Amino acid sequence: MRKFALLACGLMLMVSCQNQAQTKPVASKSDNKKAMAKETIYQFKVKDLYGEEFDFASLKGKKVIVVNTASKCGLTPQYKDLEALYKQYKDKGLVIVGFPANNFAEQEPGTSKEIATFCQQNYGVSFPMMDKISVKGSDMAPLYKFLTEKSKNGLEDSEVQWNFQKYLINEKGELVKVIAPKTLVTEPEVLDWVKS
Repeated sequence: MRKFALLACGLMLMVSCQNQAQTKPVASKSDNKKAMAKETIYQFKVKDLYGEEFDFASLKGKKVIVVNTASKCGLTPQYKDLEALYKQYKDKGLVIVGFPANNFAEQEPGTSKEIATFCQQNYGVSFPMMDKISVKGSDMAPLYKFLTEKSKNGLEDSEVQWNFQKYLINEKGELVKVIAPKTLVTEPEVLDWVKS
């Protein structure tokens, strides 16, 4: 009788475990996709240096380099290489978007008009330049939250270290690489990606 009771208890336990396994919700493929879905740069609209709206959705299908800039920085001469790269590859689907920012040692104190004049007169900048924003801290612009937070960009967390940090965005609007401020766009790390 005791053997029978133990056998019955074991059987009931097995049935209970099977029922729990069957009733446990299974994540569907669509749920997994939602969990892994990441944002793209195409959701953002910003103002350019002239107060006009710039919609990143207009860049679908293009490679984009987003760079925070400054006029009074030791790295400011990078404008020259950025402009040269833009001129060489803009007809092949590359866009460079500059964001003046005064977050580092107050090296971008100017107004939008002063920044536009400086860029044009000193470096002949023709790639899109946006209105001055904050790229770090409590007033960080929403675009830079996307660029620096893995939960939004799906790639990695990063911090803008200094002026002229570059963010490489692929043709689908996804962040694919973060490039340090001192790394020039003429170096293979960037140039190979542009050409690929």
